[in-house]
Amino acid sequence: MLVVQKYGGTSVGTLERIQNVANRVAKAREEGKDLVVVVSAMSGETNKLIEYAHYFSKNPNKREMDILLSSGERVTAALLAIALNEMGYSAIALTGRQAGIKTDTTHTYARIESIDTTRLNSEIKGGNIVIVAGFQGINENGEVTTLGRGGSDLSAVALAGALKADACEIYSDVDGIYTTDPRIEPKARKLDFISYEEMLELSSLGAKVLQNRSVELAKKMGVKIVAKSSFSDNEGTVIYKKEGENMEEVLVSGVALDKNQARVSLREVTDRPGIAAEIFKKLADENINVDMIIQNASNNKTTNLGFTVAQNQLADAKKVIENFDHDIGSSDYDENVSKVSVVGVGMKSHSGVAATAFEAMAKNGINIEMISTSEIKISMIIDEKFSELAVRVLHEVYGLDK
Repeated sequence: MLVVQKYGGTSVGTLERIQNVANRVAKAREEGKDLVVVVSAMSGETNKLIEYAHYFSKNPNKREMDILLSSGERVTAALLAIALNEMGYSAIALTGRQAGIKTDTTHTYARIESIDTTRLNSEIKGGNIVIVAGFQGINENGEVTTLGRGGSDLSAVALAGALKADACEIYSDVDGIYTTDPRIEPKARKLDFISYEEMLELSSLGAKVLQNRSVELAKKMGVKIVAKSSFSDNEGTVIYKKEGENMEEVLVSGVALDKNQARVSLREVTDRPGIAAEIFKKLADENINVDMIIQNASNNKTTNLGFTVAQNQLADAKKVIENFDHDIGSSDYDENVSKVSVVGVGMKSHSGVAATAFEAMAKNGINIEMISTSEIKISMIIDEKFSELAVRVLHEVYGLDK
């Protein structure tokens, strides 16, 4: 049985925690498993390296940043291999390049294009526990690249898919996927299973357990993910393609909250063909991710347009909007909003799910400013001061604590 394990920054945050990971890996080895272990940098290490770079430059060269940031994972990989070898287990640490991870040429946010498993299979066949530095690869020019925040999850899933592993276990400081954030709603319940689609929505809506690019890749490659804690022996949550029985019975699987939202309201926008396309193209050119969009019916040859962006991109969005002064009567910006969402595959086959959410919000005096829906998701923009109340209300009305 081949298992790919991935340990995040908090799991390897200290030397004692790296030893704890070594003990876990050794236990899995004793159970007869072949293992490839992907590790992140020790918690805080990546931020520290970024600070070092910014001491010298406000806008450091991206190639050099990849060389710098990829070092954190290499340190962890080597330390874990040293610990395991000292315990009597044959282990070898590999960089992303040595593990055969090939990416495109984009620095700091590369995409994995292929994995040459020759070296990995050779090491596994030779009886080694293979420790891989996550978050990194090599491009066609022989340059080191990194995969962006959360990239070690992506490394692990890609390796599991390429090696046709039986499972990809993602270890963090939480013991699975919950119906919502337990810090907001103590009645939140850990899920035994969740579909790729639901996990994709939850991860893109603010749930931090899994990076959404890794879930997307797992779905594409059919990799079974198990989200577990490195600090307990609880079973965790299995993320996979749900089929068959009871699918329609699961109405809502979870409630997500994203406080990193800002609302942009544009009034008296010239109502001419292509104006919306021009505005959103300029935003896209600045790599500003637009989320929810609402456009009102035109009146007197003008219309009102509203959309949301991440708070940390609001300043850049304002600069783009200023260039459209001749087409926009007025604009205002609100950072005091949150997005609360309910997610569940059961929505596809049940009516009235949205009405239940809207009624529950109204009964609790929570005004909904914007709404966005898909087959398995309803998202609402609300005043930030009501955000945690909204989570608890929605969690209760859909019976997620049961």
